[in-house]
Amino acid sequence: MEFDVVVVGAGPSGLSAAIRVKQFNPDLSVCVLEKGSEVGAHILSGAVFEPRALAELFPDWKEREAPLVTPAGDDAFLFLTEAKAIRLPTPPQMHNHGNYIISLGNLCRWLAEQAEALGVEVFPGFAAAEVLYHEDGSVKGVATGDMGIGKDGEPTANYTPGVELHASQTIFAEGCRGSLTKTLMERFDLRSDCDPQTYGIGIKELWEIDPAKHQQGRIVHTVGWPLDSQTYGGSFLYHLEDNQVVVGFVVGLDYRNPHLSPFEEFQRFKTHPAIRPIFEGGRRIAYGARALSEGGIQSIPKLTFPGGVLVGDTAGFLNVPKIKGSHTAMKSGMLAAEAVVALLAENAGPEPKGYNEAHAYPREPEEKLAVGRAVQGAQHPSQLPQGPVGRHRLFGAGHLSVPGQGAVDVPQPRRPRPVEKSLGLPSDRLSETGW
Repeated sequence: MEFDVVVVGAGPSGLSAAIRVKQFNPDLSVCVLEKGSEVGAHILSGAVFEPRALAELFPDWKEREAPLVTPAGDDAFLFLTEAKAIRLPTPPQMHNHGNYIISLGNLCRWLAEQAEALGVEVFPGFAAAEVLYHEDGSVKGVATGDMGIGKDGEPTANYTPGVELHASQTIFAEGCRGSLTKTLMERFDLRSDCDPQTYGIGIKELWEIDPAKHQQGRIVHTVGWPLDSQTYGGSFLYHLEDNQVVVGFVVGLDYRNPHLSPFEEFQRFKTHPAIRPIFEGGRRIAYGARALSEGGIQSIPKLTFPGGVLVGDTAGFLNVPKIKGSHTAMKSGMLAAEAVVALLAENAGPEPKGYNEAHAYPREPEEKLAVGRAVQGAQHPSQLPQGPVGRHRLFGAGHLSVPGQGAVDVPQPRRPRPVEKSLGLPSDRLSETGW
C-alpha cells in the first residue's frame, strides 16, 4: 500500500500529525496504524489536559464537542508523612487554571473522528512490526505483523500475512520506549547528542466514590510517604464528572531498593489517613499502568532521519515539572507534520530538492513547542530546589541515574493491609491480572 505519509500510533501526537498534514495539504494521502483493537484502547494518562495545542489544531473545538467537560478546579499539593498530610504551596508550573480533567482515550477517539472526516485512513488492530528501508538506507515505510499464527509458531487456517505500507515520510508516534523507535535510535544514532533517557512507571485506577466525597474538578498531587527520600515519585487524584476519581502513583525506575514494588507502594499510599476515606464506600471501575519518559528536554534525541521523524512520547516530550505531556505531544506532531508537508512540496515541485529528511522539524521545538523557556530551564536538575520536595521529589524533575550506584542492602519492608482488602478487591499482583 502506498501513501504520502504513514503515521505509526493513534495517540495524541500521531493523530494530531495526521490531521495537520491534511489541514495543510488535503491532497496528500495519510494513514494511521494503531495496534489497539480500537483507537484509545491502549491510551492511559491522568489526565489534566492543557488545551493550548488543541485550540491551535481546532480553534472551534468546543463547537466540535471535544470531550473536555470537567474544568480544573482547586489545586492541592501535599507532602505526606506516615500519619499526616502537610499542604504546601503549589509550584507555579503546576497551576491548572484553564485546564481540564479528561479521559485521554476519549479525546483520542474524538481526534480519530476528526482525522477520518478530513480523509485520513485510520487502521486500528494493526501493529507496525518492522521498519522497511530503501537500498540507500532511508526509511521506506513499515510492515504490519502476520496474523493467525498458532501457539506452535506455525500458520493456522486464519493466517493473514502482514502488509507493507510505503510512504514518502513515516511519522513514528509509538509512545514511550516504542519498539520500532528503539531500532531507529540505534540505526541512525539519534541519541548521540543528548542525555540518556530516564523512565518511570505510572499506575492508575478509576474509582466511583460516594457522591458526598466527590468534588468535581479538584486536583491533588502528593509527594513523600510511602517513598523514602532516595526514591523519586508521587501521586495524583483527579475528580472527574459522575462521582468518578482518577488515582495514580508514579515511581522512577531507577529506585535502589531491590525489595521495592511500585504496585505495593501504590497500595500503601491508599491506606494513608488523608487518602483512605476518599475510597471507602466506593468501587474500582478500571485500572492500568504505563511507562513514562521522564528525562526532560535535555534527553530529547535527534528527531529526524532519512524518510521519517519522531513525535510525542516516543521522542520524550513529557514536560516533567508540569506533569503534562499530551499538549506537548500534540504540538510536536503538528510541527512535524508542517515540516513533512513542506518537504513533500519541495520535492514535488519543478525542481525537486532530492532529499528526504524533514530538517525544518528539529529546529522548531525549541522555538515553538508549547513548553515555555522558563519551564525548560527549570527541568535541569541544577536549577531545582533541593530537599524533600526538590530534585528528588518533584515527579522526576531531578530524576537521574548515578553511575556506580546500584541496589542497596536494606531489609524488606513490612506491608500494611491494603485498602482493597476492606473493599473486597484483590490487592496482590497475581490476583490483579485476573480481576
